Amino acid sequence: MSDQLPHEKGFHISWDQMHRDSRALAWRLDKRGPEADGAWKAVVAITRGGMVPACIIARELNVRVVDTISVKSYDNQTQAEAVVLKAPDAGLMGDDGAGILVIDDLVDSGRTLEVVRKLYPKAHFATVYAKPKGEPMVDTFITGVSQDTWIFFPWDMALQYVKPYRGTA
Repeated sequence: MSDQLPHEKGFHISWDQMHRDSRALAWRLDKRGPEADGAWKAVVAITRGGMVPACIIARELNVRVVDTISVKSYDNQTQAEAVVLKAPDAGLMGDDGAGILVIDDLVDSGRTLEVVRKLYPKAHFATVYAKPKGEPMVDTFITGVSQDTWIFFPWDMALQYVKPYRGTA
């Protein structure tokens, strides 16, 4: 049993790192779409965390059609039941999401992607970061992190002093 709080084993992501990792994900997805030239029909961001990488990926892959799906599965740092608050355009998604690239920042337990995958089973699911429990729900990701690591995204942080992990400064 560990005396650490969930946020004490943290993986801090800067804006620069998010941009680099999102571009790396775009390169991995390039020419893997279902169109004759390997293009994707659209990018759908899972809000809110997927919006930043989705924007970068859409730009890198020259995808002009971008939509969102809003799934709430966290209250602060506590996971809850995943609920769809807003779905993407039904005409865009079709019956199964074929040709659609669904982007999120992280797959943790996989609950959010499980909900979205049930709605759009033929979409391609990609995340920048992945934890082991969620990996089976994602088709492509860039960086794996341990299940007990809390990822601090740049939009969740402010600059301030932090005590050293071990010992004193």
